[in-house]
Amino acid sequence: MDNSKWPAKAVLPIAMPGVKYVVAAILVTGMFFYFGCLKTGGFALLLTLFITWFFRDPERMVPEGSDLLVSPADGKVILVERIDRCEYMDEPCRKVSIFMNVFNVHVNRIPFSGIIEKVQYNPGKFVNASFDKASVHNERNALVIRTEDGRRYVCVQIAGLIARRIVNCVKTNEHVNKGDRYGMIQFGSRLDLYLPMDFEILVSPGDKTSAGSTVIGRMC
Repeated sequence: MDNSKWPAKAVLPIAMPGVKYVVAAILVTGMFFYFGCLKTGGFALLLTLFITWFFRDPERMVPEGSDLLVSPADGKVILVERIDRCEYMDEPCRKVSIFMNVFNVHVNRIPFSGIIEKVQYNPGKFVNASFDKASVHNERNALVIRTEDGRRYVCVQIAGLIARRIVNCVKTNEHVNKGDRYGMIQFGSRLDLYLPMDFEILVSPGDKTSAGSTVIGRMC
């Protein structure tokens, strides 16, 4: 897992963890053209454009409502359910799962302001992240966040079949704001949210989400 620091505001339109990959791809592409390998250089150029596009990091308009919780990821809601407990919360809670494919923006954002109470990393497998068993068997990194009124919720990055690198840039006891960038999962995966039972969910399976701007629900 990568623990690189992430700036609060994007310095480039490319996510910070991707800068080294983009620079390396540009150098390799330039080398092919320099030595006259035009066909290989053309392929490398297409690959460079894809890598640059994959690591795009657009700005987002974060909803101002103090009771609104926003999506941590771009993607599609694949699960909304009530569960009796999970490995992060002993009491009943609501679970919302968002699946990111390789074409989504992969920057993850903080859903709701608070203090990072716990960062829990679990190594694991790399099964298809669209399967629900990925929540407990795959490599994952969970943030337990305590809100100003003392409630807790959990945001979990889950690696998938292709995704093999979780980036998390926040630490225990750090204050985070709704909509802040905090990490990414490279090349598609899944985000799980575990929310208090009194949380009003405003999305349904099949809904598309945008990190930092789509409202997942409301703290009652």
